[in-house]
Amino acid sequence: MNGFRIHGNAILAGATAIILALTPHTAGAAGDVVSMDEALSKLPGVVLTPKLVDALPASIKSAGVLKVATDLTPPISFRADDGSLIGIDADLATALGIILGVKVEMTDVGAGAAIVPSILSKRFDISISGINDDPELAKQVDVIDYMYDATTIMTIKGNPLGIKSMGDLCGRKVAVPVGTFQARLVEAASAKCATPIEILSIPKMPDVLQAVRTGRADATVNGYATSVYTTENQIGRGKGLEALPDVRLAVGYLGMLTAKDNAPLRDTVVAALQQMVDSGAYASVMEKWGLGPLAVETVKVNDAASMPVE
Repeated sequence: MNGFRIHGNAILAGATAIILALTPHTAGAAGDVVSMDEALSKLPGVVLTPKLVDALPASIKSAGVLKVATDLTPPISFRADDGSLIGIDADLATALGIILGVKVEMTDVGAGAAIVPSILSKRFDISISGINDDPELAKQVDVIDYMYDATTIMTIKGNPLGIKSMGDLCGRKVAVPVGTFQARLVEAASAKCATPIEILSIPKMPDVLQAVRTGRADATVNGYATSVYTTENQIGRGKGLEALPDVRLAVGYLGMLTAKDNAPLRDTVVAALQQMVDSGAYASVMEKWGLGPLAVETVKVNDAASMPVE
């Protein structure tokens, strides 16, 4: 994963309309209808596929809508200057809509910790939101492993505290998003410290980053792709941030979540994504956002336990 670049000016492309509900906690809202160009639909494999349409649950076929939960973490999912939702997840959602012949309602639920409850409550059919897969998560929901990621440490630009490892966070203030894999990683690291880490649990990732920028926290532990993007595309008041490029921990998957009792949707989405992988369309989307090194070759389900333990 050394040296890959995240392209912050990439635009959302597609041939159909996605309904984007951009206000947090507004499931069922009409949202904004975004007109797409034809770039995404011209990729091989991104075509209406009748056998996959037929495999969808009857409720989704009759409604003609796939309800998707997301939260904002650039470059996975974030807002453009005009307020539209963009990023790799928005592109993949658009492609799924084309392949499955449905509109996609993609709603920002406001925080990563809200994703799992929103799937368990059946408020949404699926999440497409860069959630880290792990065996504990797979006990609650099914996790479609659609790309790799790792975890790194972010500090103020220049790393004035000389942080080089999780051990260097002992006795420091570390901001993490509530209820995330990274939060659990920091909690586990703190348990090994002679002087525990002071953990600042904050609901939204933008506010986590802002805590480091303003000096409220000394560092954060974050997804590698997001951290590199943030380093290259500074947004927010305060000092600049930087990812520590030599720190890549807990290499694993990012996953889309479905309910345990919704195997037809899970299997249909897996097949649609694998169709994109096999045709090369998936690789094109990953490269567009500078995430080529994080591409999977096979879309798997609940595969976190196969990843190396670090």
